[in-house]
Amino acid sequence: MISGVKRIIVDTNALMAITELGIDVFGVIASECLFAHKVYVLSGTIGELEKIRDTQSGAFKTGAKVALQVLAKSGVTVIPSLEDNVDNELVICSQKGDMVLTQDRELKKRLVKPYLTIRQRKRLLVVD
Repeated sequence: MISGVKRIIVDTNALMAITELGIDVFGVIASECLFAHKVYVLSGTIGELEKIRDTQSGAFKTGAKVALQVLAKSGVTVIPSLEDNVDNELVICSQKGDMVLTQDRELKKRLVKPYLTIRQRKRLLVVD
């Protein structure tokens, strides 16, 4: 991590919120995280989105397609995944001081605070 710059790692379900909640995830991060930060995504998260796109239907398939398109245009840095389980890797990242943006209730219970979540369908909340 670059000194003084907080890493924010975006989880799969936060990316799916782009269509589910109609939220500009990266725009909200930029406008509400008033501290030095850089946004990342795990390669395993991209794999999860590709799997959803390829195996699901309806809103899930659409959500994954849109999330992948937004990621491709966003210039977000992709971190190579070292774990088979993305949630386990996000927990490890949070233990190392990274902030994770997620909507996943079970994952939130495992993360080291602070982490980020979406509130009121349009705002970020720092949980600490």
